[in-house]
Amino acid sequence: MSDQMARPMGVTIVAILAWIAGALDIVSGTILLFQAGVESVADGLGGTGPLYVAAIGSIVLGLIVVAVAAGLLTGSWVSRMIITVVEVLSIIGSLFLAFAYLGGAVGEWLGIVISLVVLFLLWGHKSSVFFGSRQPEA
Repeated sequence: MSDQMARPMGVTIVAILAWIAGALDIVSGTILLFQAGVESVADGLGGTGPLYVAAIGSIVLGLIVVAVAAGLLTGSWVSRMIITVVEVLSIIGSLFLAFAYLGGAVGEWLGIVISLVVLFLLWGHKSSVFFGSRQPEA
């Protein structure tokens, strides 16, 4: 246990940014869900079916990120992998929404930037050493 390094500040920042990114996904998905009755929004996403899928997908991804972000603070490599996968999926979903709904996608672009910062900090050298020191031994 004494060979484990202290948590780098970047990991703490990542946990906070991951939580913010997850919250933004939840908020933007919820807003999109309430926009389902607006014909121009539904048409921009290819109809109400894709709109509901995108909205619910964004909300679910946000909930996962918020729930798993706390595991980052303890050095959980499982949390690191889950956050990585979810952040990549979040970027893909946000890009879809940003291009489909160009007029009101400010939250999506902000979410993309935060997700990219999260990934950069999560896979930096100090973070890799921190998470590597907590992996279970084979």
